Amino acid sequence: MADFSKITTFIFDVDGVMTDGSVTAFADGEFPRTFYIKDGYALEKAVQAGYHIIIISGGFEKGVENRLKFLGIKDIFLGVKDKLALFKEYKSQHQLSDDQILYMGDDIPDYKMLKLVGLPTCPADAANDIREICQYISPFPGGRGAVRDVIEKVMKSQGTWLKEQW
Repeated sequence: MADFSKITTFIFDVDGVMTDGSVTAFADGEFPRTFYIKDGYALEKAVQAGYHIIIISGGFEKGVENRLKFLGIKDIFLGVKDKLALFKEYKSQHQLSDDQILYMGDDIPDYKMLKLVGLPTCPADAANDIREICQYISPFPGGRGAVRDVIEKVMKSQGTWLKEQW
């Protein structure tokens, strides 16, 4: 059973986790993504409550970066080819232990990191190989509430969800 009570740090992939994984290709080379406003609310609330939010994605779009910065997220790593190396460096620099970290990923590039964190999670529509190794599978799909679901579970288990922070 997943233990949300020790989590201080959330790490999220973008495509398929914070978005539904759809990519629209425009002629000018942009690949815009769509974010779910309720996930954004939970992310902003978690930032304001002092949780560490780290975004690690292989993709890079300026619009994605702008959206995440707007929510108050500071640790945004886009265009990352080796997520594992970045994760290990970040964990060392910030003196984090595995049991403090929740990671949400949805596909094979997330596999190794999911095996290393204290609480590996995924959206309902994650790849089967990912679902098999996660301690918690959100009932919500990527880009449609999975991010909010795990943030709420952590914050509610620690009594910080309904605490006035605005």
